[in-house]
Amino acid sequence: MLRSMYSGVSGMKGFQTKLDVIGNNIANVNTTGFKSSRVMFKDILSQTTAGVTAPVDGENGGINAKQIGLGVSVGSIDTLHLAGSAQTTNVPTDLRIDGDGFFLVKLDPAQDPAFLTRAGDFHVDALRNLVTSDGLYVTNVDGDPIRLEDNAVSFSIGQNGVISQKLDDGTINTDQSIGVAKVTNPEGLEKMGGNLYRVTLNAIEGGTITPTTANNATDGTGAIIAGQLEMSNVDLTGEFTEMIVAQRGFQANSRIITTSDEVLQEVVNLKR
Repeated sequence: MLRSMYSGVSGMKGFQTKLDVIGNNIANVNTTGFKSSRVMFKDILSQTTAGVTAPVDGENGGINAKQIGLGVSVGSIDTLHLAGSAQTTNVPTDLRIDGDGFFLVKLDPAQDPAFLTRAGDFHVDALRNLVTSDGLYVTNVDGDPIRLEDNAVSFSIGQNGVISQKLDDGTINTDQSIGVAKVTNPEGLEKMGGNLYRVTLNAIEGGTITPTTANNATDGTGAIIAGQLEMSNVDLTGEFTEMIVAQRGFQANSRIITTSDEVLQEVVNLKR
């Protein structure tokens, strides 16, 4: 009787975690570059009450084991690195990666390794640095912060990340190029908040980031689209459906606990 009660408790805990993840997904439905998460469950080790009997040819058939499950636990919480929809802003410093890859940003020029992000809502500060909304430096293919020329009158960013700066003397400077990182296992990245990810040993072998160029067929990085932002990849229809399933699952497991409690009460009432 106690097995069913504890199984119900494990189910309620699991669906509570699922609701937490769904709530976070829905809260970030309009967050630039946000990647939704999902919860995967796995059963807990079963209790074997009778073992397996092997069949003997011509004498007896085999008998399967008798096992009682002990509940459920959270198997994994996966981050789904699927592309979000494109939002056109026509702002030259708004960038979207059309494909695989992450922008590299740093709190200070000496930081190593850099943080990763898919949110390309960048700005130019008073010192002509290309920075994020939180003031982090956007880095080039060498891992250094990007700074526009003092005498640049305009600039544009190509699909390969090259920044074409038109100088006041009419010449074009293309020395700067936005760095992009390709991650072997994006699900292995650690979320840091603020649309940032940190590299782990399960994301890239050795945990070392090697910056490369955008729109690189050899490295498999996507093209950089200026004037667009990548929006959240949260699907509200799917999230609300999963919310209903989680809610009913939570209610069903609570009913198991209630039923187990009623049966235990009957056992207690056997002797009066």
